[in-house]
Amino acid sequence: MTTAPQLPGRTAFSVAEVCARTGIGRDSIYAAIQTGNLSARKLGRRMLITESALQRYLESLPHAGKAA
Repeated sequence: MTTAPQLPGRTAFSVAEVCARTGIGRDSIYAAIQTGNLSARKLGRRMLITESALQRYLESLPHAGKAA
């Protein structure tokens, strides 16, 4: 029996998917894109955010709590 090849994990997400994954609101995501804090790509009318761009953005956010 032949098995189908495994596809790699997703590497890009829509704004709605980023919101669902992170809990960050749609307006905040679009604002981060507009200011250049979050890199996004266009595919037709769709806005796509790569996994690496999202990770960089999240890591760039300030730490909460007491400063070290």
